[in-house]
Amino acid sequence: MMKPDTLTRAWIALIVFSALSMVAAGLVNNGFDQRLTGSLVLALALLKARVILSRYLGLADAPSWRRGFNLALTLFCLILLGLYLFPQI
Repeated sequence: MMKPDTLTRAWIALIVFSALSMVAAGLVNNGFDQRLTGSLVLALALLKARVILSRYLGLADAPSWRRGFNLALTLFCLILLGLYLFPQI
């Protein structure tokens, strides 16, 4: 069973990643490169998914499953990043 402190830290991490995503998305209006900020938002979404899987779904206690999910998520995000950065291909 997870300690409440672990879940609290995971919740705080999710709040921080969400706030950073909002800031990054807002940077587009201030002249920052849209592709760079979009890539940053995607990377933060990957981090949030990893926190949710690891802490809330308990994969921290199952390292081999966590590695598999992290690999699948990372590959999926890399495919999404490629489609985002190179839509004409």
